[in-house]
Amino acid sequence: MKRNPKPKFSDWLQQSLRLLGQHPRLWVSYSVIVAALLLIGHISQALGIFVAVASLFVGVGLAKYTDLQQSAETKPSLNWVINKSLPLALIAALIILLCWFVFLVTASLMSGEVYKIAQFFFHWEYTDSKLLHARTRDLAVWLYSYADVALIFSVLMLSSFVGWFTHPLMLFRNETFSHAKEKNDYATSRNQKAIYQLLAFIIFQALLCSTLTPLLTPVLYALVSVLIYMPYKSLE
Repeated sequence: MKRNPKPKFSDWLQQSLRLLGQHPRLWVSYSVIVAALLLIGHISQALGIFVAVASLFVGVGLAKYTDLQQSAETKPSLNWVINKSLPLALIAALIILLCWFVFLVTASLMSGEVYKIAQFFFHWEYTDSKLLHARTRDLAVWLYSYADVALIFSVLMLSSFVGWFTHPLMLFRNETFSHAKEKNDYATSRNQKAIYQLLAFIIFQALLCSTLTPLLTPVLYALVSVLIYMPYKSLE
């Protein structure tokens, strides 16, 4: 009996792009909403990071929804998918936010810049000097670069401490964290090279968005959401 060949990163990427193309109206709407929500990060960076990470993981549910529109006889409603995805997305966002806060507090105390701890929760940055005297690309970089950093931080935390397959296993199969983590460890060991390539691709794209293509940051969030879902689908 032949063993199924291991999936490659290029397969996951091609499948992800095809999935995005199957429901363009949904993913354009998602990107526009994320673009608007990320603007809150220059009022409260903490809230901006929380919203960014929650949006990323809600997008994983939307990836499943898009897939089911093409393959399932019984198609779930969009509201049902969002309501199912939201609790786990909020928990993930809170955990990542707390990890970010720990790093921030440590760095602020070591550098003597304790005021940055309070500014993490509220700091109004929408001033005339920022908005009126900057070129369009520079303004876009300023608006979304923190979200690119948050994305890099999130995928590194996810892959290092939780596992790339764990969130979808908990979301779509109702696995407990311990069972999902156990299955993730096995799946990751079998697909280690593809996972490393996937992470390198995401980090490279996030760095690119933070410097050259900042307006594509919300689109990158959509793509990464699907790239979290697609490796899980290869387990089915």
